[in-house]
Amino acid sequence: MLTNAFPDDYFAPEGSEESSPAAKPVREPKQLSPEKLEQRAKNVMLHQLSRQAKSEHQLREVLIKREIPAEIIDKVITRFTEAGLIDDRQVAQTIAHTRRATRGLSSSAIKRELAQKGISAEIIESTLAVFAAEDELATAISIATRRIRSLAKFEPDVRKRRLLGFLARKGYPGSVAFAAIKAAETEIIA
Repeated sequence: MLTNAFPDDYFAPEGSEESSPAAKPVREPKQLSPEKLEQRAKNVMLHQLSRQAKSEHQLREVLIKREIPAEIIDKVITRFTEAGLIDDRQVAQTIAHTRRATRGLSSSAIKRELAQKGISAEIIESTLAVFAAEDELATAISIATRRIRSLAKFEPDVRKRRLLGFLARKGYPGSVAFAAIKAAETEIIA
């Protein structure tokens, strides 16, 4: 004798009583104890911090997405901050220096990125105070000089327009961009 491998309601139409959600038992999500939730929050934060330095705001957002209660989030973040594992000032300095060195971003672009990561305005201002206006111009000239070499085949107007757009996307204001383009063109001609 053959037995039916399918449950009785397997082929039932969508709207029928047999396929209704009330007919199937719904499992309640398992409630974890506060100790287990705290351990889970610690593990999540250690994993996140082992991959990349993150701000307190970013870690808080990750824990909220993982459905950790707010009181446990506050407790764990306080403990990690006291231990020196979370330091928004250090994160801001690292991001600012790497973005300036690797991507050639301007102070305004770095400021925007730090704000998106939840770094406080006070920390952003103190971090960016290190970069002087002369440094910004020197960085803009450096990246414009590198970029102008690849644009040498274009007409001067086209080259200027493309360089201006390139520097604008990096966050440089028009005055700095025009000065950098002028300096880069004189270096290429010389």
